[in-house]
Amino acid sequence: MKNHFIYHVLLTLAIIVAFGTIVMLLWNILMPDIFGVASLNFWQALGLLILARLLLGGISSRFWMNGGMHAHRNPIREKWMKMTPQERKEFIFHRHHMPGFGADFFNTEKTGKEL
Repeated sequence: MKNHFIYHVLLTLAIIVAFGTIVMLLWNILMPDIFGVASLNFWQALGLLILARLLLGGISSRFWMNGGMHAHRNPIREKWMKMTPQERKEFIFHRHHMPGFGADFFNTEKTGKEL
């Protein structure tokens, strides 16, 4: 468990360093020639990344707390997966026979209502 935590901390630091370096290099290659602005060092590039995150939003903290994209849970799908085949058939039957769903929705003769 401890090794797992250390691995995630090191991976996070590596990603931060990589993004900071990429921003610094792209800025220093493009911006001085195009706009005539000064070059950035690594810490300025990292600060620019943080500023962009604060101003533009980006990936929410919920994304990081849940472990990324693959940890997204769908409670309806989880409930469906726990159902037996018979429960699934009953669910589908009841859903198709509810007002507003299925073929009865467009059958105005049966309901007597115009859409």
